[in-house]
Amino acid sequence: QVQLVESGGGLVQPGGSLRLSCAASGRIFSINFMAWYRQAPGNQRELVARITSGGSTNYATSVKGRFTISTDNAKNTVYLQMNSLKPEDTAVYYCNADIFTGTWGHYWGQGTQVTVSS
Repeated sequence: QVQLVESGGGLVQPGGSLRLSCAASGRIFSINFMAWYRQAPGNQRELVARITSGGSTNYATSVKGRFTISTDNAKNTVYLQMNSLKPEDTAVYYCNADIFTGTWGHYWGQGTQVTVSS
């Protein structure tokens, strides 16, 4: 069984920074991609950033230039560095990954709250 465990959320003032981490554990043979999604109250869950095993990245337009996704492949961990945070970035952030454990599976973390407010 695979688990994704996020950390690093919290309360930050507008213009501030946070770094989210998500560690995948379990019987992992390969990871195709890892990603961050977010969901604000009343909104649908949306893709924030995604990184493939080859290092290719894509970002939501609203976070380009402010957020950076990266991985530590040796630790099966994905990070999201969030700078110049805005109140509209407030949401629950979810880690997501496509992982091969003998079969391919799509996994989600439990979510971590990010609140941007003065």
